[in-house]
Amino acid sequence: MGKKDKENLEKVYEKPGAVWTEREAPKELIELIETGKIKPCKVIDIGCGEGFYSIYLSSKGFDVTGIDISENAIKYAKENAKKRGVKVRFIAMDIKDLSQLREKFDFILEWAVMHHILPPQRKKYIEDVNKRLNKNGIYLSISFNDQNPDFNGIGKKYRIIPKNSGMPEGTQLYFSSLEELKNLFNPYLKIIDVKLIKMTTGSRPHIGNYIFMEKKLE
Repeated sequence: MGKKDKENLEKVYEKPGAVWTEREAPKELIELIETGKIKPCKVIDIGCGEGFYSIYLSSKGFDVTGIDISENAIKYAKENAKKRGVKVRFIAMDIKDLSQLREKFDFILEWAVMHHILPPQRKKYIEDVNKRLNKNGIYLSISFNDQNPDFNGIGKKYRIIPKNSGMPEGTQLYFSSLEELKNLFNPYLKIIDVKLIKMTTGSRPHIGNYIFMEKKLE
């Protein structure tokens, strides 16, 4: 992501309640927590938006850092955490600067961010994610699948956001297949679970890629 993405997202977040904001945690995340597959630990929520997933994790005993490129989104996230009475560290940061974080995490949550990262930038991004994971760290990545019908393009990889969608017009997204993502992650991470899900992000249902991974032994 970059300067144009930041400008677009600041406009989206001029007021709270972006089209993709969900006030409750998705059932897939809740299931991982409630079943004990992910236990309270140090977590970073990449692309945290208005902070509701971070707030959920904090309420379950996690030590949470949330990052987002939008300073407006981070402002709302801080306000929301205060209202909910939980402690979360929120930072305005572009994901391309992830390497600037010197600390490591036991769990990385990345919900509906990967489709904003175009293929030329993905290898470096995954390398940065992997470096931010502690030994035995886990990583959950959720993104749009290429069979998702949104934006007139079943099977199309690159898609442009049209007018009146509630998202920044002209934004380019990249919709991936599960196989493509497995090939991206495999050099760095061990895949535990991979499947298609009905994403809960936004006002309409979407077909999403769900990939749950852990850091490979070095």
